[in-house]
This record gives sequence, structure tokens and C-alpha cells, in this order.
Amino acid sequence: MIPTNPVDVDVAEEPGWSPRLVFSLVSIVLTLELLSVSYAMISMALPDIVEHYQTAQGAWLVSSFLLLGAVVSPLVGKLADVYGKRRLLLLCLVISAVGSVISAVAPNFALVIAGRALAGTLVPCLFLSYSLIRDVFPAKTVPLAVSISTAGMGLITIASPFLTGWLIDDFGWRSIFWFFAGVLVVLTALVLASTPESDIRLRSRVDFLGAVLLGVGIASILIAVSFGPSWGWAAGPTLGWFFAGVVLLGAWLTTSRMIREPLVKLDVLRQRSVLFTVSSAGMVYGASSVYSTILPIMAMTPAVMGLGYGFGVDAEGFAIFQVPLGAMAMIGGLVVGFLCSRGIPARLVLVGSTTFIALGAALTAFQHDSTAAVLGFGSILGFGLGLGYGAIPNLLIKAAPPEVQASTASLAGITQSLVAAITPVVAFTIMNNWYIAPLDPSITQGAVMYTDGGMTAAFLVPAVAGIIGLVTALAIPRRFTQFEAYTENTPAAAAAAV
Repeated sequence: MIPTNPVDVDVAEEPGWSPRLVFSLVSIVLTLELLSVSYAMISMALPDIVEHYQTAQGAWLVSSFLLLGAVVSPLVGKLADVYGKRRLLLLCLVISAVGSVISAVAPNFALVIAGRALAGTLVPCLFLSYSLIRDVFPAKTVPLAVSISTAGMGLITIASPFLTGWLIDDFGWRSIFWFFAGVLVVLTALVLASTPESDIRLRSRVDFLGAVLLGVGIASILIAVSFGPSWGWAAGPTLGWFFAGVVLLGAWLTTSRMIREPLVKLDVLRQRSVLFTVSSAGMVYGASSVYSTILPIMAMTPAVMGLGYGFGVDAEGFAIFQVPLGAMAMIGGLVVGFLCSRGIPARLVLVGSTTFIALGAALTAFQHDSTAAVLGFGSILGFGLGLGYGAIPNLLIKAAPPEVQASTASLAGITQSLVAAITPVVAFTIMNNWYIAPLDPSITQGAVMYTDGGMTAAFLVPAVAGIIGLVTALAIPRRFTQFEAYTENTPAAAAAAV
């Protein structure tokens, strides 16, 4: 059993920033920065992993991680509200470390994916962290703390491309997974030592049946979408998985209306503030996922192939393309904290975020034959991502009461993970069906190469995601009130009954 609160002083009672508070924030920041850089680090290792196993299913290294994150998010959110946000945060870190070890020692590609999927328990740490910050940090420090934690302080982001390149080039792709495992163990100890548990609890039962129906339903549909291109969209397995997913999700919706305390109270989506924030969140994270997946493939392709793109860099050389994106994301997050603390609505910040994302991705799509251009356009997109990472949790904190903060935020976690899992699959589906370059396999050493049109189409996917995110961000109401906690057992409901 994890102790509820090993920290002697209640952080929430401290008047402002203090060494103890900074220590806690740094621990949380490092946790979320590991989540952020994990996409880029795995993407940089992807060409080596795919070549090692001679597989065309490389996108699953990203999708499996996000898929399990989406599946477990609603259950983790509910358990966090009932049993404690810090307790679930620590549990997720431990499980993710175990998954990383499995991938590091895996003898086949299937087990690499299985371990990577298990490591996806790191995904709920995003909403667990800012929900915990809301509960245990002084109110006046929350906007800046949330913005810094979700966008990062550059402690890992800027250094990670160089570290990744060094690990891959000198120790092989397995070293990336060993790195994740080691850091996760350290982070578990840091959070345990620095951050107290929230004393806010939701007295509610946990809908485990709903968790199974929702999780398996989501997984089934994503399996159909992911393998549809290779199986055939009209093939029996594709239709079978898709139909099973639809049936299970339908069963989940039915049961959630029949029981008093469902896993996810869908009525909260009737709140425009929640619905459109969650929708925009999905587009922001979806754009980030596909861009960070396609960028290393584009940059590492040898220019001598004559495809109209590619710089022929190795994993370490790719660092130069990743640094501007990460650095600008960090700056964007700090800007959010500065703006929100001075009364600028987070809604307007999210509008700016999605605009920068769409612009950066579209410019990359139509001009990616110059290093300077790619660096500049990546910086634009990175700044937009930083703005989004900081604005989304600030909007959700404003919309949801403390008792159901993690449960409500898990809706954003589901959407973020699902869209981030689907967008790379969409990009690769487009490229694999229409844009495979007609090159001699002996020249490409069995690796799949894409035409320049394929790169354009792939980078347009995050551009479209940014545009959709902009539309939903504009639909967020200018003024909205916090909805009531929805179970009859909450203190508010009990008081009302009296």
C-alpha cells in the first residue's frame, strides 16, 4: 500500500512558491516531459526497429502506447477521484516502467509492441498531474504551475534529441527502452518524496464493467482502422473487429445510462466548455503525434534517393530538427502561464495554439526540401503545441469541480490518446496506398520509401487537425460556470439533502 502522505507539510497551506513546492513541481514536470519526449524518441528509433524486424507495422509503436493510454484513462480517472490522484500517479509510473523493460528485452516485434502498450499507462499521468496540482498547490500558483508542467521547462525536451541519437548510434535502439525504465524508477521516487496526496475524495463505486466495455470497444475499432489497409477494408477480420467495437461501445453507452454511478458521466459533455475543450485537445495532441512520427522519416531519408526530400541524417543528426520544436513548445507553455495569470482567457490562447499548429504543419507540407525551412516551420508548430498544452488543462480546471476533476480530465485523456493514435495510422494509410516510391528493393534494403507527394499528404494531416481544433476552440463559450459533481454521495449533494 502506498502511503497517503509522507510529506509533513501540506503544500496547499503554503502561501506561495517555496523550495518544497518547486521540488514537487520539478518532479511533475520531469514526469510529463518524459511522456512528451517519448513520442519523439521512439520515432527516432523507429527506422532502426522497423529494419531490424522487417515489418511495415512501425506505426503501432506509437499507436499501441496511445491506445492503451486511451483505454485505461477513464478507469484511472475514476480510481484517482475515489482513492487519490497521487496514488494512481505512482501506480501508473511503476506499470509504465515494467512495460519499458519488456520492450527492451523483447525477442520479437509483437512483444516490443506489447511492452510499449503497457508503457502507455504513462498517458494518464498528464491529467493526473494537473488535477493533483489543482488540489495541493496554492491557488495563486496553479495557472503557472499547470502551464509549466504540461509544456515543460526544457530540462529534457531540448537535450533529448542529442541523447536519443547518442543512445541509438552507440548502444542500439533497445537502449531507448532501458532509458525509459531507469528514468521512470527515479521519477517514482521523486514524486513519492516531494508531492503530498490530495485529501479530496469522491465517494463513489467504480464501474468496472463499463471500463471493460469501453476499453475493449475502443481497442477493437482501432485494430480495425490500423490493420484495415493490410487486411483490406472489406475483409472479414476488418469488419469483424469494427463491428465488435461498435457493439461493445453501444453496450457501454446503454449500461452507463442504467447505473447510478457510471465510469464516465457523459452528461458532462453537454457542457459546451467541456465538449469543445476536449475536442480541441484531441486535435492538438493528434497533430503533435503525426508530425513527430513523420518528421524523422522525412529527415533521415537519404537525399541521394532523389525523392525531392530527405537530408540523410542519422539519429544523432536528427537532433537539430527536434530542438526548435521542443524549445518553442517550452516557450509556448511559459507564455500561457504569463497570459492566464494576467487575465487573458485560456480560450483565446487555445485559438492561437491551433492556428499556429495548422500554419506550421501546412508550411512544412508544401516546403520540406530545405533544412532552414523545416526548422522554421517546426518552430511555429512547436510554439502552437506549447500554447495548447498549457491552455487545455487550465480550461478543464475551470470547468470541473475538484471531486470529479480527474474523471472529467480523463475525457480529454481519452480523446487526446485516440486522436493521437489514429492520426499516424491515417497518414501511413494514405502514404502506403498512393505514395510508395517505385524503387528497387535492393537499393532501399527492404525499407519502404515514399514519394514527395506522400510527404506532402502526411504533413497535411496535422494541418487539418489544427484547423478542426481551431473551429472547436472558437466554439468554447466565453463565459461558463463550473458544473456540479454528479454523484449523490458527494459532500455537496449530502448538504443539499439536509
